[in-house]
Amino acid sequence: MLKFLLLLPLSGAFLIALLPARRPLRIRAVAAVVAALNLGLSLALAASFDAGVADQQFFETRPWNPRVGSSFALGVDGISLPMVLLSTLLCLIAVLASGGIRVGARLYFSLLLVLEASMLGVFMARDWSLFYVFWEFTLIPLFFLIDRMGGSNRHRAALNFVLYTLGGSVFMLVALLLLYDAAPGHSFAMADMIAGGHSLPLATQLLVFAGLFVGFGVKMPVFPMHGWLPLAHVEAPSPISILLSGVLLKMGAYGLIRAAETLPQAVLTLQSALAALALVSLVYGSVLAWRQTDLKRMVAYSSVAHMGVVLLGIATLNFTGLSGAVFQMTAHGLAAALMFLIVGILYQRTHSRELGEIGSLRESAPRLAFCLALALLSSAGLPGSAGFIAELHVLVGGFARWQGWIVILSLGVLVSAAYALRVVGRLCIGPRQHRAAVADLDLSERFAAGLLLAGIVVAGLWPAPLLGLSAASVRVLSQLFTS
Repeated sequence: MLKFLLLLPLSGAFLIALLPARRPLRIRAVAAVVAALNLGLSLALAASFDAGVADQQFFETRPWNPRVGSSFALGVDGISLPMVLLSTLLCLIAVLASGGIRVGARLYFSLLLVLEASMLGVFMARDWSLFYVFWEFTLIPLFFLIDRMGGSNRHRAALNFVLYTLGGSVFMLVALLLLYDAAPGHSFAMADMIAGGHSLPLATQLLVFAGLFVGFGVKMPVFPMHGWLPLAHVEAPSPISILLSGVLLKMGAYGLIRAAETLPQAVLTLQSALAALALVSLVYGSVLAWRQTDLKRMVAYSSVAHMGVVLLGIATLNFTGLSGAVFQMTAHGLAAALMFLIVGILYQRTHSRELGEIGSLRESAPRLAFCLALALLSSAGLPGSAGFIAELHVLVGGFARWQGWIVILSLGVLVSAAYALRVVGRLCIGPRQHRAAVADLDLSERFAAGLLLAGIVVAGLWPAPLLGLSAASVRVLSQLFTS
C-alpha cells in the first residue's frame, strides 16, 4: 500500500505530461482524480492501522545499495500516519484551489503531483538515506512552482528557499554520516541508526543533534532560521502556499521528532534551550504577524509562531506535551491551509491582499467571511477547534516541566487572538473598501473549504481518534526520556 501511495501521484504526473497543453480543465480534472484516489488510499491505510501498536506497520524493505547499507524501506507509525493523511488531503485541496491556473497548467499539475510523492516519501521512509533523498527531492518541484508560477519577485523567493534549505541540508548530511559511522554494520536503516545513536557519548550526540537541528530547524522554521518563509509564501501561488505551510513545515518538525528518538541524551541536555528557542519563535512570530497588513505575510509569520508551539511540545519530552506537538502539526496544517485558501480566493477577486483594501465580506460573501473567521480563530486557539486541543496539551505538558515560565505561551496566544480579531473585524464586519462586491465561494471552493472546516471542527470537538492514533508511538517515545 505504501508503494502505491508513492507511485500513484508519480504515475499521474507522467500521464499529465502526455496530455495536450491546450486543455487545462482536463489536466486539472486528471490531477484531482489522482489526488482524490491517493487520499482514499491513505484513508484505507488508516482504517487498517492498529493504533495500539507502537512499532512500524505496513513495513516493507528492498536492498537499494547494499555496499553502503542503504535500502528502500517504507513504514508508518502513529507519528507519521497523521502526516500522510494530512499530505494527501492538502494536495487534493491544492488541486481544487488551482482553478485559476490556465497558462502552464501541464507543468504546474505535474510538479504538484511529484511534490506530493516526495512529501509522502519523507514521512514513510524508514531508511535515513531514503529520507534524505526524498527531503532534497521536494526542492525540485517547489523551485519551479515558485520560480515559474509565482509573483513579481518569484525568482528571488525561489532562490532564497533553495539556498536556505540546501544550507541546512549540508549540516544534516554531515550529522547523518556521523550516525552512519556509529550504526551497527554501517547501515542507514533508522532502527540501526537509533541503536548507534543511543550508544554514542554525550558530546558526540550533542554534535550530531546540532547538525540535524539546523537542517530541520530551517524547514520548520525556527527563529532565526525563518528568513525564507515570508518571501516564499508571498510570491508562491496560493495553492502552493497551502502545501508550504500545511505540509512542508511539518517535515521539519517530523524530522526533529525522529532526531530526538535517535539522540535522547542530547535532547535531554538541550531541553531548556529548545524550550527557550520555542518561546522566542512563538512570541516573535505572533508579534510580527500582528504588525502585518499583507494577509499572506501575516499567515506566514503566524506559521513561525505555531511551529514554535510544536517545538515547545517536543521540548517537554513528556507524553502530554509530545501528544500536543503531534496534534498541533495536524491542527495548524488544516487551519493554515484554510487561511491560504481564503486569502488566495480573495486575491483572485480583488487583486489585493492588503487588509485596508477589503471589507464588508459579511454582506457580499457570507460563506467566505465565515470560513476566514473560523480559520483565524482556530489558529488563535478558539475552544471547540483543533488548535485549542493542541495548545491545551502543550500548555499542560509545559507546565508540568517549567511551571510559571509557560505563561509566555499564553502571551503568544493572546497576541494571536489580537490579530485574528483585528482581521475578522476589518474584513468581515468592517466598512467596504473594495469598489465592487466580492463574489462568494463557488461550488469547488465550498467543497475544499468544507473539507478543511470539517477537519478543524471534528478534531476540536472529538479529538480522541486523532490523539489515539498517535498515543502508542508517542508513549514509547516519551519513555526514552524518563527511563
